[in-house]
Amino acid sequence: MPPARRHALTVRLPEGAADTPISAALTAAADLWWPEDSRPRLWTDSVRAAADSSAALRRRATETRRPLAPGHRLRALFLRYEDGGAADLLLVADGAALDARSLWLIAEVLRGRLDPQGVLLRSGTPDLRPDPSTLPLVAALAVVTGRHEGLSYVPVGIPVPALDRPPHALGALDGRAVFAADLTEERTVGDLLGTPLTPFPDGAAPDVGLVDPGPAAGQEAFTVLPYTDPPYPRTLLHGPRALTDGPGPLTDETGGFERQVLRVRDQILSLPPETPLAELYPLTAEESAARIGLGRGTPATAHTPRRIDDVFTERTAAQPDAPALTCAGATLTYRELNARADELANGLRASGVAPGDLVGICLPRSTDLVATMLAVLKADAVYVPLDPEHPAGRRARTAEDAGLRLTVDDTARLTGHPAQPRTASGPPTAPAYVIHTSGSTGRPKGVVVPHANVTALVDATREDFGLTSADTWTLFHSAAFDFSVWEIWGALLTGGRLVVVDHWTTRSPDGFHALVLREGVTVLSQTPSAFTQFMAADRDADGELPLRLVVLGGEPLDTRPLRSWFDRHPEDRCRLVNMFGITETTVHVTARTLTRRAAVEGSRSVGRPLPGWDVHVLDSRGRPVPPGAPGEIYVGGAGVADGYLHRPALTAERFVPAPWHDGRLYRSGDLGRFLPDGSLEHLGRIDDQVKVRGFRIEPGEIRHALLEDPAVTAAAVTVTGHEQGDAAAVRIDAYVVLTPDAHGDTAPVRHRAARLLPSHMLPATVTALPRLPLTANGKLDPAGLPAPRRSAPEAAAPLLAPAPPTGAAATLTEVWQEVLGVPAIGPDDNFWDLGGNSLYAIRIGAAVRERGLPPVPLRQLYLTPTIRTLSEALVP
Repeated sequence: MPPARRHALTVRLPEGAADTPISAALTAAADLWWPEDSRPRLWTDSVRAAADSSAALRRRATETRRPLAPGHRLRALFLRYEDGGAADLLLVADGAALDARSLWLIAEVLRGRLDPQGVLLRSGTPDLRPDPSTLPLVAALAVVTGRHEGLSYVPVGIPVPALDRPPHALGALDGRAVFAADLTEERTVGDLLGTPLTPFPDGAAPDVGLVDPGPAAGQEAFTVLPYTDPPYPRTLLHGPRALTDGPGPLTDETGGFERQVLRVRDQILSLPPETPLAELYPLTAEESAARIGLGRGTPATAHTPRRIDDVFTERTAAQPDAPALTCAGATLTYRELNARADELANGLRASGVAPGDLVGICLPRSTDLVATMLAVLKADAVYVPLDPEHPAGRRARTAEDAGLRLTVDDTARLTGHPAQPRTASGPPTAPAYVIHTSGSTGRPKGVVVPHANVTALVDATREDFGLTSADTWTLFHSAAFDFSVWEIWGALLTGGRLVVVDHWTTRSPDGFHALVLREGVTVLSQTPSAFTQFMAADRDADGELPLRLVVLGGEPLDTRPLRSWFDRHPEDRCRLVNMFGITETTVHVTARTLTRRAAVEGSRSVGRPLPGWDVHVLDSRGRPVPPGAPGEIYVGGAGVADGYLHRPALTAERFVPAPWHDGRLYRSGDLGRFLPDGSLEHLGRIDDQVKVRGFRIEPGEIRHALLEDPAVTAAAVTVTGHEQGDAAAVRIDAYVVLTPDAHGDTAPVRHRAARLLPSHMLPATVTALPRLPLTANGKLDPAGLPAPRRSAPEAAAPLLAPAPPTGAAATLTEVWQEVLGVPAIGPDDNFWDLGGNSLYAIRIGAAVRERGLPPVPLRQLYLTPTIRTLSEALVP
């Protein structure tokens, strides 16, 4: 049985207060208010402890919870303390008879601040209309709460005349209603003030509420017992003196939240009703300037803008015989790599490449891949990497978008040409490379990055990361993925050795781990998805890793699994750094060194800006958000790219002038907030872009690829699985409406998309629908989409049930079902069509090995992607 509903109030009386006048006031007031009922009396007691001692605190707590005598609605207690100082007046009320407001009024009468003749029982029929001065305040509370919490809908509890008031309530009634604020951008101040109040729900109370505690609020200690008002986890006390923080702090600055509410309230009172809600701003100019300063990185230390090829030439002169580049067991020195790049640069000039031309590079992972990049820069041209693993259609679209002068897919054509005099190179601000990212229009968009950005990145990290010529790096990532920019030039511009990792080794955690050991790699760069597999391989491997620095980036990091890594590789032996970055801001923007404590806490902080970089968290009007509030991440400083190739409108939209200094900011489309220590917490995407195994994609590009199929009349794309925190579980599903002559067969649609989209963008399923579900506004209704179905058409039921798998086939079937989460898998079902990806393939290989079968290399799974063919290959 729940405890009786009660209200309790503790009032600290001034030094020298006596119980006699209080007792007389209580008797007089009770005769006036409750002439026919049992009269409450004032009890007096002494506490053998100081007023602020723990013993006194326990006594007061005990008294506030003591049941009332039968037939009494109020108990009053006067407590003296042995220090002879202040005294306390405790009032406890039966919640069924008196409300919280009544206690305040009784306390005011007993202290002589109010005449009991003016505090009478209220009567009449209440309604749900707040006081006119309250409505702007509660509207402001909703707006500021929405800014702090990143919400567009905020229900706020508000005091109103009670519909169900206690029978003996005094003064104003203590009712509650809900102000359900719709804060979407298109709404106005007038719309917000016109929000109707609704009755308080029977279920959970709103998280935020406004409570009117009565006259002289703000000094007394108001104790709320179970099953009593106010019910809100976070409360503002609305009284004639001040607003006060409630039990749940909403800001990291004492009093800051209340000031912001009052500031927005004043704006609501002064601005025209048609003012958009987005115009309301809770910070002063000084507070806004402080937020801008918080996001500025330390100044770059003695960085002079340089060209990449010039810095490399200096490194070559300083250490010509040091190892520079290793691939497949062969190593080039800096002198040899420089000579090979000069030879290829001569071939480029002989082929007609002029300064500023865009040159495609479509080469497998090799020493010539890196040498050709360097050669393009030496020819004063711009390199555009094309991944040979991508479908030919995708590469053709990228080449068309870039307007390439030529594409290098075989360096033999560039060799044997006579040396040509090298003309003066362009400035450090000239473009060095263009890397393409997914585009919502259906075609990849190229990001133009200058030389100076890359050399600034290296200079910004060199001292902190201790990058020297003693380091060995790996080129693990695709040259078309901007993480490779950091790997290649981070190594070569600091005099280190770069080890090129071949395609299949990057997809074999055990093989890659062995390479790191064999080559003595000291600096490793990984996406969190890939590092998870590397950690798994490390747990089962022998040998002490030579790593001293691991850089994680490219996608959000869940720090919790890192605890096992720290068990084997303590922080003082191998430093882990989480970096947030964007292609448009030159790979990396912030850095945070990870610790075991961060792993235990599950921290999502990505650290502070690199020297020379700026990070700001702004609202929809480009203004700094309040402390701790979410907003869009803007990046400024040394890493901001030139813009998008041949996309002036998109460049103007995303690369905007900085309103407070010369320069530009890049609107990232990422959501973030600043933590109290000034570090940035990354909260995900605002727009439709998502990260799939480290690659940034736009579902719009996938949808456009599907719509180019003549058999598709409408298409929708969903990306799910992010909430599981498992990169392998992230899956892309497509829904299409087909023409009648397609007969519902979606397999050709997926096969055609595979010729245009790289594997990380290919939908796991394509489901045919008679029509796409739409909202009342004619937009796609994702909630109305059914569960995805296999892309292949349903096969006719066999006349005889197939025999159950045995031996290796049975083991593989069990493993596939477990890893892929598919309940029924046939012997000829294709692993990739079942939603398989490279991360799942690695897990399958580990699970198969644990069950006693031979290892399953990723290459084998590509060659034999069904249970039948794979089991035959494993066990001939």
